[in-house]
Amino acid sequence: MSENTVPVSLDALMSEVATLIVEALNLDILPQDVQPDEPLYGDGLGLDSIDMLEISLVISKHYGFQLRSDVENNVQVYASLRSLCARIATQRTK
Repeated sequence: MSENTVPVSLDALMSEVATLIVEALNLDILPQDVQPDEPLYGDGLGLDSIDMLEISLVISKHYGFQLRSDVENNVQVYASLRSLCARIATQRTK
């Protein structure tokens, strides 16, 4: 994490990222309805690969790092809101 970022709790980060996801994808749910451990892709929120690309772009713009498609553990990173936020917490520059 960069010296310029303010450390936040994982719960606060999950709330923030859930809001970003709901707004970016225009989902018909409230951010607090995104369950931390439910799958983002397929079952759970039912997102598809285009949705995941959109999430990657929003995350990149908002947190200042790129989620790359060629990373081996992308399946784990995008497995749930909690796992995505754990990645953001370690990589963010903003």
